[in-house]
Amino acid sequence: MACILLLETSTTVCSVALSVDGNVVFDKVSFEGPSHAALLGMFVEEAIAFSKENNYQPDAVAISGGPGSYTGLRIGTSMAKGLCMGWGIPLIAIPTLDIMAAKAIRNTDDNDSLYCAMLDARRMEVYASVYDATLAVIRETAADIVTSETYYPFLEKGKMYFFGNGAAKCKEIIASENAIFLEDIHPLAAEMALLAEQAYEAKHFEDVAYYAPFYLKDFIATVPKNKVLGEF
Repeated sequence: MACILLLETSTTVCSVALSVDGNVVFDKVSFEGPSHAALLGMFVEEAIAFSKENNYQPDAVAISGGPGSYTGLRIGTSMAKGLCMGWGIPLIAIPTLDIMAAKAIRNTDDNDSLYCAMLDARRMEVYASVYDATLAVIRETAADIVTSETYYPFLEKGKMYFFGNGAAKCKEIIASENAIFLEDIHPLAAEMALLAEQAYEAKHFEDVAYYAPFYLKDFIATVPKNKVLGEF
């Protein structure tokens, strides 16, 4: 029986969960915006208190490994590394888009279609990956600038589900009767439970000292407008 602490900070949603044998026994979520620095530690403390009250000892910490928000991923990774080092337990990283795709596949129960998980990047760009109904990757994660032709090779062959916070802005552009858009599919800690359990059983662990999230693109810091204008 494995007890796994699950952390998800790749988007504006902050969530922490605790699973035992792949079943979620504790779940805390905030949809109130990018406040991971303030909330993540509080949620983890609550999860640890819950585990002590119920005699659970975490065997691993699992994080959403990206892509996603550069800052969010760094906060989640730092927290996870600290816990793993302190407790002497392994680190598991689950690709963010896998978490979303697993939820979409469970919700639709459609074995004949493809699934495209999308995270918002900027303008008409998304981080996206394409899966079949077994969660096998059909097209690796990439930064896509979405046009009417981007997913045409998939859509001409059959139905394809689009979901995630990058999908909404693509509705008007992906004009195909085979395109189906799903609402409210977020990468959440609780949705990581089964994937983390599978990784734990297979001993797919990360090097705690050297692990880095999958950012996909380099972080680009913006210059405040008043600095550009020479104001102070």
